[in-house]
Amino acid sequence: MKNLHIRLFKPLLAGGNLRDRLVACVGAFLGIGLAGLTYAEISPFPHPALVAPMGASAVLLFAVPSSPLAQPWSIIGGNCVSVLMGLAIAQLPLAPLAEAGLAVASAIAIMSILRCLHPPGGAVALSAVLAGPAVAAGHYELLAVPVVLNSVLLVAIGWFFHRYSGHSYPHRAVPVMWRDVPAEPKPSVSLEDVDKALADLGETFDVSREDLALLFGLAETHALERQKAR
Repeated sequence: MKNLHIRLFKPLLAGGNLRDRLVACVGAFLGIGLAGLTYAEISPFPHPALVAPMGASAVLLFAVPSSPLAQPWSIIGGNCVSVLMGLAIAQLPLAPLAEAGLAVASAIAIMSILRCLHPPGGAVALSAVLAGPAVAAGHYELLAVPVVLNSVLLVAIGWFFHRYSGHSYPHRAVPVMWRDVPAEPKPSVSLEDVDKALADLGETFDVSREDLALLFGLAETHALERQKAR
């Protein structure tokens, strides 16, 4: 029973720990709350201050700020591109399910081309198709404006929050500032080696190649220190 308890609560993300999860909870609380309050003050439209996909964006921004999918351009560009694609697809004379699938597929394609892939963008595109009467009546701003402003505000709050969380944001391949690491790691693994290894695996991972190279270099340093200590 004890082993089952440990497995159930063991972090799924490599490097995740209790401190980071608590920091993420605080960040999401502040980020969503402040974004909603700020938007309500500056928006000229009397509609809800937040759109649902921002919750998913907040998870990435505050729980995994090192993810390539959580960077400023990914959040702002991905959400904005997706809402535009969703609104465009909603104008086509297609069945609702066909529109929904085409909107999400188109959002993925354009986000990939523009290097701003952001998973909540799929929900943004779907929301645009499902918006119904507002979109049919030509009131595109009722969805587009909240998505754009929510994304910009959330990124701004995330940037400020991570100045104090110990994580770099926008992310750079450097250790977290409050961690003790070897003074001069000298990795023998190059980015070219990482690219070849990724090609061999044939999988896509939610981590940048620069972070992988840094991780492998630090692992090599610790391995050498362990061997010297024997």
